[in-house]
Amino acid sequence: MLDKVLIANRGEIALRILRACKELGIRTVAAYSLADKDLAHISLADEAICIGPAPANKSYLSIPLLLSAAELTGATAIHPGYGFLAENADFAEQAENAGFIFIGPTASTIRLMGDKVSAKQAMEATGVPTVPGSAGALPEEEETALAIARDVGYPVIIKAAGGGGGRGMRVVYEEAELIKAAKLTRTEAAAAFGNPEVYLEKFLTNPRHVEVQVLSDGQGNAIHLGDRDCSLQRRHQKVLEEAPAPHIDEAARADVLARCVQACIDIGYRGAGTFEFLYENGRFYFIEMNTRIQVEHPVTEMVTGVDIMKEMLSIADGNPLSIRQDQVVIRGHSVECRINAEDPETFMPCPGTVSFFHAPGGNGVRVDSHLFSGYTVPPNYDSLIGKLITHGSTREEAMARMRNALDEIVIDGIKTNLPLHRQLTRDEGFAKGGVNIHYLEHKLSEKA
Repeated sequence: MLDKVLIANRGEIALRILRACKELGIRTVAAYSLADKDLAHISLADEAICIGPAPANKSYLSIPLLLSAAELTGATAIHPGYGFLAENADFAEQAENAGFIFIGPTASTIRLMGDKVSAKQAMEATGVPTVPGSAGALPEEEETALAIARDVGYPVIIKAAGGGGGRGMRVVYEEAELIKAAKLTRTEAAAAFGNPEVYLEKFLTNPRHVEVQVLSDGQGNAIHLGDRDCSLQRRHQKVLEEAPAPHIDEAARADVLARCVQACIDIGYRGAGTFEFLYENGRFYFIEMNTRIQVEHPVTEMVTGVDIMKEMLSIADGNPLSIRQDQVVIRGHSVECRINAEDPETFMPCPGTVSFFHAPGGNGVRVDSHLFSGYTVPPNYDSLIGKLITHGSTREEAMARMRNALDEIVIDGIKTNLPLHRQLTRDEGFAKGGVNIHYLEHKLSEKA
């Protein structure tokens, strides 16, 4: 069934998908925009097809163009990667209605987990711990909304039900601010996500961001692959991740891992997915589920030895999970730095031509990137240009290898955030482990 896969994405994740397909003997089609005609995976794919001009809404975000490309090339399946249409239920639904295999969850599951209100309700029903808050959408009736907030206790956070990526959120510290904040968030949510619904939660003041990687075949089998710490963030965007999460209460960890596995079985989940939590004072609080492959999946692969991408492909082909939970063993520690084409001081995107690229090496070093000397980073898309991953028998060894790799890597011709990563991996506070989600923002404000 999984004879030929259309890769409906670009950059490093497109190359990652292609490599996994080649290992399994699956033919590939690279779908690309005019701005991406020189991407590395295009020449490596069995076929390539241009799907439109540079703007994403006229290429990678166009469902009709991607489905047409799949039909014209005889693809039997479509892999969405991450970003773009990866969590678009309409894309999954239309792809399967057109006779293609969508390599990911069903459209109904994407819709269920894509709406933060229905996702929270589903998790509460399966026993996954959630943040105290409104039972469903926050009512527009003012007195009812005020009463809910009083019961939860200030500060609270108002979130767009259809939001994501750190958008559509507003923290409220006092009762007098609540109604105005709710109206503003509803307006922003309607404009940004086409859904004005918002909900309210207790605002945790110093949490960590810990997530659980799962695999489920939709046939009643599910496993977890441990957890990751993604607390080093800037404006809600992850900068550095590691696995496993350090300094976590082991009883709480074991409990939440088991609950995530059961939740996958209960909702009939299919494919790779990630449960995201806030962790504070030894407790986990569910915030959302990503129904796709994650940017930071390599750190989990490094500590488990499980190829998540190949499992995704196998599950999409109708096979049951190839690994049992008792076969999953966490070995050592892994760290990932996201490398962006951006000014390390202002964080403004810095597209341009890479005059020279040298990848680091050594034991336990992995580079996931589509870069090569002479490649031109286009201004049209996300600034992520690669991921540097290291693994060691201990966290200290993984960090030492990361520092060495950051010293070795060379990307000339454009500005990148490599200087920031070199500072972070030598930071005394981060070296201790267990920093909260505000740590990086505080460090940057102190520097400023």
